[in-house]
Amino acid sequence: QVQLVESGGGLVQPGGSLRLSCIASGFFFSRYAMNWYRQAPGKERELVAHIFSTDGSTNYADSVKGRFTISIDYVKNTVNLQMNSLKPEDTAVYYCNADYLGTGNLVYWGQGTQVTVSS
Repeated sequence: QVQLVESGGGLVQPGGSLRLSCIASGFFFSRYAMNWYRQAPGKERELVAHIFSTDGSTNYADSVKGRFTISIDYVKNTVNLQMNSLKPEDTAVYYCNADYLGTGNLVYWGQGTQVTVSS
């Protein structure tokens, strides 16, 4: 059974940092695009960061470039999202996503973790 479980969310002040983790079970990262999405209240879900396990290539939304870093820990079967210089507009529920071959035809989602950036 495939499972994605996020952790690491919480309340942080503007300018602070958080590290989100997504523990994957039931499958291996090989041939999967691993993604972090977020959804703020009243807004559509948006892709924040992407890493393709085959070649390690990454992409980021313009709004987080230079502040967020996505990585894979193959030993722990975990995808991490390091978030620095957080802004109030980063407040959202963050979701981990696994997309087989990056095609959108076989996709798994985690339950989400809340990130709140506020003073």
